[in-house]
Amino acid sequence: MSPTHDIHGAVRRSAGQVTFLGAGPGDPGLLTLRAVEVLASADVLLADPLTADAVRVHCPPGVELHSADPTASGDPDALVFGGSAVSRLFPAVQAGKHVVRTVDGDPGLDGRAAEEMLVCAQAGIAFQVVPGIAQTVGIPAYAGVPLRSGTGTDVRFVDARQPLTDGNWGNLGGCDATLVVRTLLGALPTAAQTLVAHGRKPDTPVSVTLEGTTTRQRTYTATLGTLAAELKAARVLPSPVSAPVDPASSVIAVVGPQVAQRTALSWFETKPLFGWNVLVPRTKDQAGALSEQLRSYGAVPSEVPTIAVEPPRTPQQMERAIKGLVTGRYEWIAFTSVNAVKAVREKFEEYGLDARAFAGIKVAAVGETTSQALVDFGVKPDLVPSGEQSAAGLLEDWPLYDPVFDPIDRVLLPRADIATETLVAGLVELGWEVDDVTAYRTVRASPPPAETREAIKGGGFDAVIFTSSSTVRNLVGIAGKPHNVTVIACIGPATAKTAEEHGLRVDVLAPAPSAAALAEALADFGAARRDAATQAGEQVYRPSERRPGSRRKAR
Repeated sequence: MSPTHDIHGAVRRSAGQVTFLGAGPGDPGLLTLRAVEVLASADVLLADPLTADAVRVHCPPGVELHSADPTASGDPDALVFGGSAVSRLFPAVQAGKHVVRTVDGDPGLDGRAAEEMLVCAQAGIAFQVVPGIAQTVGIPAYAGVPLRSGTGTDVRFVDARQPLTDGNWGNLGGCDATLVVRTLLGALPTAAQTLVAHGRKPDTPVSVTLEGTTTRQRTYTATLGTLAAELKAARVLPSPVSAPVDPASSVIAVVGPQVAQRTALSWFETKPLFGWNVLVPRTKDQAGALSEQLRSYGAVPSEVPTIAVEPPRTPQQMERAIKGLVTGRYEWIAFTSVNAVKAVREKFEEYGLDARAFAGIKVAAVGETTSQALVDFGVKPDLVPSGEQSAAGLLEDWPLYDPVFDPIDRVLLPRADIATETLVAGLVELGWEVDDVTAYRTVRASPPPAETREAIKGGGFDAVIFTSSSTVRNLVGIAGKPHNVTVIACIGPATAKTAEEHGLRVDVLAPAPSAAALAEALADFGAARRDAATQAGEQVYRPSERRPGSRRKAR
């Protein structure tokens, strides 16, 4: 059981409680700060399916998981007892546990959540409500469709997942309000025809958004009169040549003049790498900033480690180096990778040392991630290359040894066992003595899961980002060669040469040897590709949708 304090720090009642929590429309980033706090105190999680993965990551380890999906065939956790998904968990609440019931969207606009709150009240079960971003508000915003302009626009929210009465349709068809309709995909053509039959003009603009606020979002625009034909042409509804989307899929439709502004205001689906599945052959620790940058461009990064890091076979060399560092043997220590920082830090912790052991020693670092790893350790680098973030760039800024100003002439260089001699040779030329120490070994990682290997070879990824020659060699070695429709992006000429030697066509080359520049170059490539298709009057496809047999979807 998690701590017996509620989210405000007060002692929780022994009878426990239920929290009805709005998890938003689908984008994990739309969870509120209050929602994250509540999830951290959950003992039991009862989650709606759309946002289940997004909320689970904020729960404590060992949280008891249940599905609130009443249609989950064969799953006893998905059954609804007494008309309420939450009622079966009342014994847990009475045992003092905190049950968090997450609702896709906002609990206040969800009829099932309201019924479950009533069941709690009738049973004397304490509950609270944490509002969330409603799907009917969040999804139009992500589709670039403002619901109001000025102060005179009336907005009506309609839940048409269950059939509406003729009177309701009459009221909706006879008004001038912008309608935000939550309904099922298969019901859209009939809904459009009914609105026209009750007074709405056939040329009234309408937008339809599927899987809103996620990187799978798709928005289609038409009029009430042309909606059915447009969705068939886009291969969303059944037609003689299409494989349709599940007609039971939930969609958000907006009806009214506001839809016309989408052309100018679409900001999400027009991101340069929107929906692209990008393979990043690095570990999560190494790929953190790179993956976050790719997400900002709309991509879905997948980290696949190609290199595993292991301790050196003979640790005595590293142990002597750490002792020398503490006893004043070195004037400088140079870090060329995050793994080198990690190896030294682990040795420090093993000996009970901390960042204070670097007092009096000058520290150099190559690259932003290496510098940040040092800062996280409590050490601010004295020297970072002003230009190219590489060994050559570091040598450009490294000072000559001066016996007058440098009391010690020795540099400690903890690195990988496969590191090149460029930095060592350059430092020697500058007059320094170098202790080149193997801090860690790099070995080829284990192959990724079978489905990932199949996606790599079969064209399931839209792009692969290579940040070194070793990532090229190791990825091909453990998973096979990427499909020829996959965009290949390389950090520099040496990496590009290795890729070409392995039979890969290099599409993107970073203008500078940094992960940030590489991600930006890939985004520029995606934007140019999208603009070319748009100017030619063609639909925009992701690269993976161009492979033979792939299903193509309109964007």
